[in-house]
Amino acid sequence: MGRLVIASNRTAPPGQPRAGGLAVALADALAERGGGVWFGWSGEITDREQRGLRMLTEGAVDFALADLTEAEHETYYLGYANRTLWPVFHYRVDLARFDEAAFAGYEDVNRRFGRLLAGLTRPDDVVWLHDYHFLLMGQEMRVSGWDGPLGFFLHIPFPAPEVFTALPQHARLARGMAAFDLLGFQTDRDTANFRRYLVENCAAEVLDDYRLRVFERIVETRTFSIGIDAAEMAAMATASEAAAAAARIGRIIESRALVIGVDRMDYSKGLPQRMEAFGRMLDEHPELHGRVSFLQIAPPSRETLDAYAALREELDRLSGNINAEIADLDWQPIRYLARGYGRDTLAGLFRVARVGLVTPLYDGMNLVAKEYVAAQDPEDPGVLVLSEFAGAAEQMKTALVINPHDIAGMADAIYRALHMPLDERRERWRALDEAVRSHDIAWWRRGFLSALDATRRTSEASQPVAAGQ
Repeated sequence: MGRLVIASNRTAPPGQPRAGGLAVALADALAERGGGVWFGWSGEITDREQRGLRMLTEGAVDFALADLTEAEHETYYLGYANRTLWPVFHYRVDLARFDEAAFAGYEDVNRRFGRLLAGLTRPDDVVWLHDYHFLLMGQEMRVSGWDGPLGFFLHIPFPAPEVFTALPQHARLARGMAAFDLLGFQTDRDTANFRRYLVENCAAEVLDDYRLRVFERIVETRTFSIGIDAAEMAAMATASEAAAAAARIGRIIESRALVIGVDRMDYSKGLPQRMEAFGRMLDEHPELHGRVSFLQIAPPSRETLDAYAALREELDRLSGNINAEIADLDWQPIRYLARGYGRDTLAGLFRVARVGLVTPLYDGMNLVAKEYVAAQDPEDPGVLVLSEFAGAAEQMKTALVINPHDIAGMADAIYRALHMPLDERRERWRALDEAVRSHDIAWWRRGFLSALDATRRTSEASQPVAAGQ
C-alpha cells in the first residue's frame, strides 16, 4: 500500500493543536496508512512570491507548507473562495461577488499548488484533496503528470444545477472537478445535484448509480456523510472540564431550562432567524418568562468581509432588543457571546442544555448537531431541533426537524422541545445516538479511502484533462 497524500487549505503541522475533528481525522488517516504527506497553506502571508515549500516532519508524516502572497490571499482565499464560491454553494447568490480577477487568482493558486503537490508524489501514492478551495487543483496535478488515484471531498453543499450555473466559470469548474477519480459529497442531495449538472450541462453518460463518463473520463460520485468521534465527545462531556463549565452556567441560569446554539458567525447558520424564533416563543408564552434562557455562542469569522460585519450588527441589535423588552432584574433571556470556547467546555454546556438549536439556512453537514447528541446524559437527554437544510438531517430523522425560514414553526418546535416528556426524549435520543455512533469520523474516512483505493483497481485508464478547456 502506497502513501496517503492529503491536501487541505489549512494543515495541522507539528507544534500546533489539532482542535477540529477533521484535523484529527486526517492525522489518524495518515497514521493508519503508515505515514504520508499533508499539503496546504502555511497560514503565512508574505510580501513577495515564495514559489517553494517549507517541509516539516512529524513521525512518518511530511508536512508541505506553501505561503500565499497578499494578492493571492485577497483573490484566491478572501475573493473567489469566500466571496464567490461560499455564498453560491450555500444558495446565497445575492451575496456573491463575481470578479474575474478573483477567479484568475483562484486559478493561479490552484495551478501552483497542484504542480507543487504533484512534485511530491510517488507512483504508488493515493491523493485526497479537500474542499472548495481546491476545485481546480486535481486537474493541475493531472497536467503535471499525476495519473494515480485522485480523490476529492466537498465539505460544504453542492448546489442545484440552476444555482451552480450562476457562476460565470461553472463550466471551467466542472471540467476541473472531472479530473478526480472519486468525488465525495456530504449528502445524497449534493451528489444528485452534481450528477444532474454533469448530465444536463456536460453531456455526461450515466454508467450506473455511481459512475459517469464525462470529458473522456470515468468519474465516480458517492455520498460520504462526515461524522464525529462520538465516544470521545461522550467521554469529554463527563470529564472535569465539562463539569466545571456545566456548574458555571448552572450558577448563572439557576433552575431555568437552557437552550443552546453554537455556530461560527456566518450568514449560512440562520442565527437571526433563531433569535427571532426564540423571542416569538417568549412572546407567545409569557409563562416562560424567567424560566428559560437561550445561550448563543457565535465566534466571529471572516470579519473583513462586508456580509459578516453586517451579520454581527444584526445579531447585536436582535439580542439587545429582545433583552431590553422582556428581561428582568434577575433574568436575561438571551446570552449572546461572540467568542469561541474549547470543545471540553462546549461538551459540558451541551450536556446540561434541554434544547440544542442547529438551524442553518443551508449547511453541508453540521457536526454541532452530532456533538450535541453525543454529549447528552442517556438518562435525561435534551432535544435536538434541526434544520431540514442541514446535511445532518438526512441521518438524524428523530430530531425535531424544522424549516429555518418558518419563524413560527421554529418557535413552536422550541416550545415542544422544552415540554417533551422524558420517555419521548429518551426514545428520540437513542435513535440519534445510534446514527451518530454508527456513522462516526472513522467510518467516514475509511469508507472514502476504501472507495478511492478501489478506483486504482477498477477504473478505466484515463487521459489527463487539459487545463482551461
